[in-house]
Amino acid sequence: MSTDPALAAAPAAFDEQPHEYDAILLLGFGGPEGQDDVIPFLRNVTRGRGIPDERLEEVAHHYRHFGGVSPINRQNHELRDALAAELDRRGIDLPVLWGNRNWDPTLPDALREAEAHGFRRILALATSAYASYSGCKQYQENIDDALAETGLAGRLTIDKARPYFDHPGFIAPFVEALRGGIAELREKIPGLDPAQDVRILFATHSVPNSYTGDFGPHPEALGGAGAYEAQHLAVSAAVAEAAGEGAAWDLVYQSRSGPAHQPWLEPDINDFIAEIPEGSAKAIVIVPVGFVSDHMEVLWDLDTEAIETAGEHGLEVVRVPTPGTHPAYVSGLIDLVLERSDGTPVAERASELALGPWFDVCGEGCCDTEERQAAVRAHRARAMQAADA
Repeated sequence: MSTDPALAAAPAAFDEQPHEYDAILLLGFGGPEGQDDVIPFLRNVTRGRGIPDERLEEVAHHYRHFGGVSPINRQNHELRDALAAELDRRGIDLPVLWGNRNWDPTLPDALREAEAHGFRRILALATSAYASYSGCKQYQENIDDALAETGLAGRLTIDKARPYFDHPGFIAPFVEALRGGIAELREKIPGLDPAQDVRILFATHSVPNSYTGDFGPHPEALGGAGAYEAQHLAVSAAVAEAAGEGAAWDLVYQSRSGPAHQPWLEPDINDFIAEIPEGSAKAIVIVPVGFVSDHMEVLWDLDTEAIETAGEHGLEVVRVPTPGTHPAYVSGLIDLVLERSDGTPVAERASELALGPWFDVCGEGCCDTEERQAAVRAHRARAMQAADA
């Protein structure tokens, strides 16, 4: 994605022009670092939605269970260091900045740091692999907002690397993790036959049904699913084929947070586990395919709730790691930097799935629904009325 107006005006586009970047920006979600941070952090996450603190406290207990500390900031610190080390190993002279959507270090602060160093063009790497509103387009909106807030719009150009769910650097760590998970189950259950005894559950964050969309560069490959579902199904199928040893697999969802009347993607992982027919499986492997690191949705929704549900139904369970700072993942992110800096032709870009490679630049309506576009128009109209008052 790009702040280049000529590209941003297009419905969607690939940028095959080489660019000289001054730095890389690791673009994260952010997380609280103590009990006093939890509610202010959740206010940031839900800003503009008018959710009272009493309801936020219902979610806060997930964080409070872990001392009010999300592991995501520590993980991003480690990822930043790993990216810097990989750049150094390859002899690439690019500093790595870090800015978050919802907590310190904030994105505006990162842009001020870039300005202080005299940087003029930066490539952002988001800690989200998939194309969706919250996982992709919202980060571009965060960039635009931060440029406006800091007064750096027009002085600092920030491109955003494409969604990379299809990149071998993202897929390989899950293949390795799944193989490790099945091996761990074999140690726990003598004589285990994965094809008969194991169910693989690929888990990702649920979103409203209306947000899944039919967007993307290869709509003919969606197979009747929305783009959000199709991306996860494609990754899950590739990982299962490479490492699943014939075990049955399913895509399940977690972390629903919307109103009860609004349909969200299903099945929920806990409901799915509870409905596995008795005797049809001895164990499950949970693969958090929607996440790049072991942050709160993984620690609570999977390591706490889902594992507890599996135990209640007599199932052995292993939750395998996310990519984190796996060497293949880190190397793949740097490959994405070179893809943009070198202007790599689309036909030569690394992709293991029929859905990729994804766009570099998403246009006005990409990753949106009619519902979201109507909300944006209403917000703009209210802002204009307030300005005229």
